[in-house]
Amino acid sequence: MFWDILGAIERSGAGEVVRTTPFLYPVLMSLHVLGIALLIGPAFIVDLRLLGMARRQVPVTVTMRHLLPLSHLGFGIVLCTGLPMFSAIALAVGESPAAVWKFGLIVIAGFNILIFHQGIYKTVMTWDEEQTPPTSAKIAALISMLCWTGTVFAGRFLAY
Repeated sequence: MFWDILGAIERSGAGEVVRTTPFLYPVLMSLHVLGIALLIGPAFIVDLRLLGMARRQVPVTVTMRHLLPLSHLGFGIVLCTGLPMFSAIALAVGESPAAVWKFGLIVIAGFNILIFHQGIYKTVMTWDEEQTPPTSAKIAALISMLCWTGTVFAGRFLAY
């Protein structure tokens, strides 16, 4: 059943277009890499602030307000380029052990974001300008950095 679904995705019109249109896959891959940079760069700066590695003159709320929209844009670009690329090589991705790691780490990162924003961040006004935020915020930042770094590594392993 799993392989049938992946085969159908790969045989879809989108998969066919991505595989047969000259230069489309490398263009999508290049945009994907730029999206990753836009997603992870600002997220890492926020994570570093949560780890207390930035000056307290920049409150956590200000850091997040200015940088997270860029991460959201990057995630949108990654999603819009990753899905068509996946459609072109769905069976190969399904065979790769790196795919389990990549998608698993993305899911963990998503849960980490949800837990952070629904719990830890609700108390931000009590620690917004602290040099070192609470341990729970630091743990969330470390999980974020590890998940996104692992996702990038796993994504590169998908190509080989």
